[in-house]
Amino acid sequence: MDTQIEGFNIIGIKTRTQNDGKAAVDIPMLWGKFMDENIKEKIPNKIGDEIYCLYTGYDGDHLAPYDVIIGCKVSSIEELPEGMIAHVIHPGKVAKYVAKGSLIKGEAVINTWFKIWESKLDRSFQTDYEVYDERSQDIENAEVDIFVSLN
Repeated sequence: MDTQIEGFNIIGIKTRTQNDGKAAVDIPMLWGKFMDENIKEKIPNKIGDEIYCLYTGYDGDHLAPYDVIIGCKVSSIEELPEGMIAHVIHPGKVAKYVAKGSLIKGEAVINTWFKIWESKLDRSFQTDYEVYDERSQDIENAEVDIFVSLN
Protein backbone atom coordinates (compact mmCIF):
# COMPACT_ATOMS: atom_id res chain seq x y z
CA MET A 1 0.00 0.00 0.00
CA ASP A 2 2.06 2.93 -1.26
CA THR A 3 0.93 6.33 -0.06
CA GLN A 4 2.27 9.90 0.05
CA ILE A 5 2.96 11.54 3.38
CA GLU A 6 3.31 15.19 4.28
CA GLY A 7 6.48 16.25 6.03
CA PHE A 8 6.53 16.76 9.79
CA ASN A 9 8.90 17.35 12.70
CA ILE A 10 9.79 15.15 15.66
CA ILE A 11 11.54 15.95 18.92
CA GLY A 12 12.83 13.07 21.01
CA ILE A 13 15.80 11.06 22.22
CA LYS A 14 18.22 9.06 20.09
CA THR A 15 20.57 6.09 20.05
CA ARG A 16 22.69 4.48 17.33
CA THR A 17 22.33 0.75 16.78
CA GLN A 18 22.51 -2.12 14.30
CA ASN A 19 20.43 -5.23 13.52
CA ASP A 20 23.13 -7.67 14.62
CA GLY A 21 21.69 -8.39 18.06
CA LYS A 22 22.66 -4.92 19.29
CA ALA A 23 19.23 -3.45 18.42
CA ALA A 24 17.51 -6.02 20.65
CA VAL A 25 19.33 -4.39 23.59
CA ASP A 26 19.58 -0.74 22.47
CA ILE A 27 15.97 -0.16 21.38
CA PRO A 28 14.33 -1.49 24.59
CA MET A 29 16.86 0.58 26.59
CA LEU A 30 15.85 3.73 24.66
CA TRP A 31 12.15 2.95 25.24
CA GLY A 32 12.93 2.43 28.94
CA LYS A 33 14.61 5.81 29.15
CA PHE A 34 11.73 7.47 27.26
CA MET A 35 9.19 6.03 29.72
CA ASP A 36 11.23 6.17 32.95
CA GLU A 37 12.29 9.81 32.44
CA ASN A 38 8.80 10.85 31.23
CA ILE A 39 10.35 12.31 28.07
CA LYS A 40 6.96 12.69 26.37
CA GLU A 41 5.88 15.28 28.95
CA LYS A 42 9.11 17.26 28.45
CA ILE A 43 8.69 17.67 24.67
CA PRO A 44 7.49 21.20 23.81
CA ASN A 45 4.95 22.08 21.08
CA LYS A 46 3.51 18.52 20.81
CA ILE A 47 0.83 17.79 18.24
CA GLY A 48 -1.23 14.87 19.57
CA ASP A 49 -0.49 12.06 22.01
CA GLU A 50 1.11 9.62 19.58
CA ILE A 51 4.63 8.38 20.16
CA TYR A 52 6.86 7.92 17.12
CA CYS A 53 9.76 5.51 16.86
CA LEU A 54 11.97 6.52 13.92
CA TYR A 55 14.69 4.60 12.11
CA THR A 56 16.94 6.95 10.16
CA GLY A 57 20.55 7.89 9.42
CA TYR A 58 21.12 4.50 7.79
CA ASP A 59 24.72 3.76 6.78
CA GLY A 60 23.32 1.56 4.00
CA ASP A 61 20.50 -0.96 4.22
CA HIS A 62 18.77 -2.45 7.28
CA LEU A 63 21.88 -4.47 8.15
CA ALA A 64 24.10 -1.37 8.51
CA PRO A 65 24.18 0.96 11.56
CA TYR A 66 21.28 3.42 11.93
CA ASP A 67 19.74 5.89 14.40
CA VAL A 68 16.62 5.22 16.46
CA ILE A 69 14.68 8.25 17.68
CA ILE A 70 11.70 7.98 20.03
CA GLY A 71 9.64 11.13 20.36
CA CYS A 72 6.56 13.08 19.41
CA LYS A 73 5.33 15.11 16.46
CA VAL A 74 5.73 18.84 17.11
CA SER A 75 4.60 22.10 15.55
CA SER A 76 8.05 23.66 15.96
CA ILE A 77 11.62 22.49 16.54
CA GLU A 78 12.80 25.92 17.69
CA GLU A 79 12.59 25.00 21.39
CA LEU A 80 14.81 21.97 21.95
CA PRO A 81 15.20 20.64 25.50
CA GLU A 82 18.69 19.61 26.62
CA GLY A 83 19.50 16.01 25.72
CA MET A 84 16.89 15.85 22.95
CA ILE A 85 17.19 16.12 19.20
CA ALA A 86 14.93 17.33 16.40
CA HIS A 87 14.36 15.36 13.22
CA VAL A 88 12.56 16.43 10.05
CA ILE A 89 10.61 13.80 8.12
CA HIS A 90 10.34 15.01 4.54
CA PRO A 91 7.28 14.50 2.33
CA GLY A 92 7.52 11.37 0.23
CA LYS A 93 6.29 7.96 -0.76
CA VAL A 94 5.94 5.28 1.90
CA ALA A 95 4.59 1.76 2.26
CA LYS A 96 2.26 1.37 5.23
CA TYR A 97 2.06 -1.79 7.32
CA VAL A 98 0.00 -2.48 10.42
CA ALA A 99 1.57 -4.66 13.11
CA LYS A 100 -1.14 -6.45 15.11
CA GLY A 101 -0.77 -8.49 18.27
CA SER A 102 1.27 -8.49 21.44
CA LEU A 103 3.73 -5.71 22.22
CA ILE A 104 5.34 -7.76 24.98
CA LYS A 105 8.99 -7.90 23.94
CA GLY A 106 7.87 -6.10 20.75
CA GLU A 107 6.67 -9.33 19.14
CA ALA A 108 4.05 -7.92 16.74
CA VAL A 109 6.31 -5.09 15.60
CA ILE A 110 9.42 -7.26 15.22
CA ASN A 111 7.50 -9.89 13.23
CA THR A 112 6.21 -7.17 10.88
CA TRP A 113 9.75 -5.82 10.39
CA PHE A 114 10.91 -9.35 9.44
CA LYS A 115 8.24 -9.32 6.69
CA ILE A 116 9.37 -5.87 5.53
CA TRP A 117 13.04 -6.96 5.41
CA GLU A 118 12.10 -10.01 3.33
CA SER A 119 9.91 -7.98 0.95
CA LYS A 120 10.93 -6.63 -2.43
CA LEU A 121 10.15 -3.01 -1.51
CA ASP A 122 12.22 -0.33 -3.26
CA ARG A 123 13.29 1.20 0.05
CA SER A 124 15.01 4.58 0.20
CA PHE A 125 16.39 4.04 3.74
CA GLN A 126 15.64 7.67 4.59
CA THR A 127 13.30 7.62 7.61
CA ASP A 128 11.06 4.69 8.51
CA TYR A 129 8.81 5.01 11.53
CA GLU A 130 6.25 3.40 13.81
CA VAL A 131 3.27 5.26 15.28
CA TYR A 132 2.02 4.28 18.72
CA ASP A 133 -1.47 5.74 19.26
CA GLU A 134 -4.59 4.77 21.21
CA ARG A 135 -4.73 1.44 19.31
CA SER A 136 -1.42 0.41 20.87
CA GLN A 137 -2.57 0.87 24.48
CA ASP A 138 -3.78 -2.75 24.87
CA ILE A 139 -0.35 -4.36 25.09
CA GLU A 140 -1.70 -7.87 24.38
CA ASN A 141 -3.81 -6.89 21.36
CA ALA A 142 -2.19 -3.77 19.92
CA GLU A 143 -2.03 -2.18 16.48
CA VAL A 144 1.00 -0.14 15.43
CA ASP A 145 1.31 1.60 12.06
CA ILE A 146 4.69 1.19 10.38
CA PHE A 147 5.73 3.49 7.52
CA VAL A 148 8.66 2.50 5.29
CA SER A 149 10.25 5.17 3.09
CA LEU A 150 10.34 4.31 -0.62
CA ASN A 151 12.21 5.58 -3.68
